[in-house]
Amino acid sequence: MASTKAEHLKRVLKPIHLWAIAVGLVISGEYFGWNLGWGVSGTVGFLIAAIIVTVMYITFIFSYTELTTAIPHAGGAFAYAYRALGPFGGLVAGYSTLIDFLFATPAIAFALGAYLHFLYPAVPVLYSALFFNVVFMVINILGVKESANFSVFITLLAVAELLLFMGIVSPHFKMNNFMSHPMPFGYSGIFAALPYAVWFYLAIEGVAMVAEEVKEPKRNIPKGYIWGLATLIFLAFGVMILTGGISDWRKLANLDYPLPEAIGIALGKTSSLTKIFASIGLFGLIASFHGTILASSRQVFAMARSGYMPRFLSTINHKFKTPHWAIIAGGVVSFIALYTGTTDKVVIISVMGAVLMYIMSMISLFVLRRKEPALERPFASPFYPIFPAIALIISSVTLFAIIYFNLKLSLYFFAGLAVVTGIFLLMGKHKVQLVEDFMVAPVSA
Repeated sequence: MASTKAEHLKRVLKPIHLWAIAVGLVISGEYFGWNLGWGVSGTVGFLIAAIIVTVMYITFIFSYTELTTAIPHAGGAFAYAYRALGPFGGLVAGYSTLIDFLFATPAIAFALGAYLHFLYPAVPVLYSALFFNVVFMVINILGVKESANFSVFITLLAVAELLLFMGIVSPHFKMNNFMSHPMPFGYSGIFAALPYAVWFYLAIEGVAMVAEEVKEPKRNIPKGYIWGLATLIFLAFGVMILTGGISDWRKLANLDYPLPEAIGIALGKTSSLTKIFASIGLFGLIASFHGTILASSRQVFAMARSGYMPRFLSTINHKFKTPHWAIIAGGVVSFIALYTGTTDKVVIISVMGAVLMYIMSMISLFVLRRKEPALERPFASPFYPIFPAIALIISSVTLFAIIYFNLKLSLYFFAGLAVVTGIFLLMGKHKVQLVEDFMVAPVSA
């Protein structure tokens, strides 16, 4: 059971490991996806959207860290919402988290396929994306996981590559290019671009899923989150601004491989440095890809174990000791998304899940402050209630913007939530008290 499992978890992770996990989960967002925001807002419009979203993440992470340290459980937002809001709150937060990670996986798979296609044009994007999906599903089922030290290594490699990218393209930056057609859709474009700006940071909340394995969580979780976010902010704005000044940004707005293309424009596509950059870029994407598969399968497993999903999804493989059905279920969702969607649509759905999860988490924070004032909070949100309020407001505005500009996709998203809720009610799960310690009892010192 949950409590028995928790007794065997080793607290070995240090701030450098948390930094690597946070940046590794997110860093693929610096490589692709964000540039789609240019297509709906222009360079300056997207810059404004990115600033707004960055403020949201700064206030959110400082607030979310309070929940992570007070209730250090792999259930993440699902656990916080259940404790604060009950079964339905847990359902909404759990569904949102699942959508967040399950759809981030095929989005990254699309980018992996696109990068491979850039290197070898004869290789189709879709089939290579499906190939990566199968390979990493098998790796996860076999139990071959990245060690914490390897996470540090591959993340450092990905960060170094982005720094190399900025160094290569900066001499070719021209402000006239960046300021050409800066806001072609006016101020409405800023709101349309918000979900693509979220892609810069989406999945950093996945650090919460290893909270039980952190040494001295009171000190180390905040350090890991803060340094991870600071790194991502620097990389996001550096990559976005410099890429926008290389050439006509409209040539890059709809690509799944904007950075290799930008270097190709600066140095020539036949340049060996361009090919090397695209090759190394695969490692950064793989780091995030592997991380999102791990995170999504863990979330499926945790919710199935709690009775929120079919119980068979919580089955542990006797030979490999991995939740193989949870991994396979995530793979099925990814396959369907790859066959039926495009990168921009998959990104939007993933972001929608993330933003709704942020909303539920901030509401949970406010409720727990009133409901359980004696709950030990090793890290308290600074400037409470201002920080969580800012995060809640911007998250809500972002969700409204996504719905307004992507009505059809939003209907699919909320129809899924309605179906899940209906099944939940018909099965009477809302009347069942969960037995996990973190759900029903105050966290002791």
